[in-house]
Amino acid sequence: MDTGNSIIENMVNPRELERMFRKDPEGFKKAFSDAWRQNPDSQVLAVWHERLYFQETTGTDKAPWLRKDFLIMGLLAILAGVSTRILLALCEQQAIAPINLVFGIVPFIAACFVYKNTPKKNILCTLAALFLIAGIYLNMLPLEHKDSIILAYMHLPVFLWVLLGLAFTGNEYGLGSRRLAYLKFNGEFLILYASMAASEMLLTALTMQLFRFIGMDIEEFYFKNVVVFGAAALAVVAAYLVSRNLKLAKNIAPYIAKIFSPLVLATLLVYLITAILVGKNPFLDRDFLLVFNGILLSVLAVTIFSITESGTGEKKTISDYINFALIVLALIIDSVALSAILFRLSSYGITPNRVAVLGVNILIWANLIWVMLSYMRFLRNKTGTSTIQEAVTKYLPVYGIWAAFVTFTFPLIF
Repeated sequence: MDTGNSIIENMVNPRELERMFRKDPEGFKKAFSDAWRQNPDSQVLAVWHERLYFQETTGTDKAPWLRKDFLIMGLLAILAGVSTRILLALCEQQAIAPINLVFGIVPFIAACFVYKNTPKKNILCTLAALFLIAGIYLNMLPLEHKDSIILAYMHLPVFLWVLLGLAFTGNEYGLGSRRLAYLKFNGEFLILYASMAASEMLLTALTMQLFRFIGMDIEEFYFKNVVVFGAAALAVVAAYLVSRNLKLAKNIAPYIAKIFSPLVLATLLVYLITAILVGKNPFLDRDFLLVFNGILLSVLAVTIFSITESGTGEKKTISDYINFALIVLALIIDSVALSAILFRLSSYGITPNRVAVLGVNILIWANLIWVMLSYMRFLRNKTGTSTIQEAVTKYLPVYGIWAAFVTFTFPLIF
């Protein structure tokens, strides 16, 4: 059948036109020109013409690498690489703590977001002030291996991650859709950055091997001056590409979520059953309790990633039931972990580690309850997926507040 004639015959049938396009996009596009030539006054074909041949006109006179946003990204990437290299040198001299390396990357990604979506002056000042305060405070702490200081180091990245979210959402920080977009950005960023990092590792291995052939060992020099620089710069580049709607990461992320969710569920079920059978007890075994909390954080991360990539459709799929099972599993793990932590607190006394773990477990437990109840309503056809996503996005500031509390107060209290 002639596709051009079929297009003309189905001008009043949008569903059939869409089916024809999806079946053979290239053939449809070739045949469309004839149909459009014969029916230039058709509003339906006019819409299809724009869909098939639309091109951005803004900035087309410049090559992509000459656009201002690209140049700004390049500058920020270079600054991130140089800053990280300087911070690494200071860390090697034991002048600062290694956690300072995050300040060689996160502020420049935040600057990339701020440049793209310039926020109001008060938000901009808040971001700058909080980054500055965090950096100054962190370096006022003594370089000691006290539990409270180590906890501050561990919670600082979470606090900075929430600040990065504020830079990403800008003036729309209160909108659930923007917070959801930030969570999606994180998943897509990790996918893209991992791909780029793998390429960098291959290049590193090849480069060092080539120099070994001529009798030179450049491993230490190359790592400190090229790998470190590249790792920091690539983070800014990856953030820029994802924020520019790079299709690679966006197309892969939903499939990764659908593949990994059942694998994680099956693996954890087998592990937990095995742990019970061999007699592991989180109440008495401190190391197993740490593993338990690690499992909890992993399940929470996978669940959130799956929820953010689930879309906004009302139709339930097998992935929704798997996500619900993961949430229930995480809630069981968290309940056991909470009981074990309370037992250890009552038996062995208060320590900063136990208080910090107790706090984060309570926060996660409350969040999981909220998400689980939202999922139950969705599975019973009482609400849509938006309520589940709101249960995730509205809770994000709580984690940031807790991270800030631990970072800024624990070294003073304990």
